[in-house]
Amino acid sequence: MLKIDMHTHIIPEHLPRFAEKFGYGDFIHLVHHKPGFANMIKGDKFFREIESNCWDAKERIKEYATHQTQVQVVCTIPVMFSYWANPKDCLELSRFLNDDIAATVADHPKNYLALGTIPMQDPHLAIQELERCKSIGLPGIQIGSNINDKNLNAPEFFPIFEACQALNMAVFVHPWNMMGFHSMEKYWLPWLVGMPAETSRAICSMVFGGIFERLPKLRVCFAHAGGAFLPTIGRIEHGFNCRPDLVAVDNDVNPREYLGKFWIDCITHDARMLQYILETAGTDKVCLGSDYPFPLGDLEIGAFIEEMDLPKATVEAIFAKNTLKWLDLETAVF
Repeated sequence: MLKIDMHTHIIPEHLPRFAEKFGYGDFIHLVHHKPGFANMIKGDKFFREIESNCWDAKERIKEYATHQTQVQVVCTIPVMFSYWANPKDCLELSRFLNDDIAATVADHPKNYLALGTIPMQDPHLAIQELERCKSIGLPGIQIGSNINDKNLNAPEFFPIFEACQALNMAVFVHPWNMMGFHSMEKYWLPWLVGMPAETSRAICSMVFGGIFERLPKLRVCFAHAGGAFLPTIGRIEHGFNCRPDLVAVDNDVNPREYLGKFWIDCITHDARMLQYILETAGTDKVCLGSDYPFPLGDLEIGAFIEEMDLPKATVEAIFAKNTLKWLDLETAVF
């Protein structure tokens, strides 16, 4: 059975010292402090330690093959987005990352697909790089759940989504820049609480902002099983119904109507929650994702799904068919 892990992260083994080059900012650089390991340094502060499976494409192939996975969709680590930077500098960084990720696919075309990154803070430059991503063979892009604290329904971002639809480019929305980060740093709460909230923020913004209504052919997938959105859809719908004066100001379509119109990955870490997600979002809209190679991800790459006694057709859809549909690719590619 073909397995495509559509939510994984990768970074070049060697990064230029962008902060030195540009003369400012908390750009990430790597310090390879011992064999097989590197420290990610954000500006001049330690961010996290990563292992060689964060950059070594051949090592990754061997590692995910142990979980009967044939293909990974790779995208950058969200901290690399750098939306806070000067747009032209962010464009240069994005081009560097996109060229590296495209080279990985070119070297291993049966093992990798890739999503690009674009300077969302400047729509003109973002669309320019989006078009270049298309030209170098990337089927989509990854973006953050907010852009410098602006929600995704902000008018300046609409041309980017419009271009994604016109270019047939898929969009993967990943939480980052978590709301309330500095007030809840203890207990890893930004990752445990902030990330699910961020993804719900992104979905609600796109739904209530009318993005899906205006761009019905836009193909969007949200990370981490849609975060808090699907578990709280009842509350979201009730808010839409009881206070339309606050909620339905830009789009008067019930948010529940958009279930089944976007994709999500399967990262729930809980079989009962995944069953609810399948029933709520639809078995044709849930994709296999792991967040590899990070420890908060599903590093057994869907093993719990195989233990759920789901119909074979549902498992096949989750493991590959839904991802191919989202990316508008054919199984024959592999």
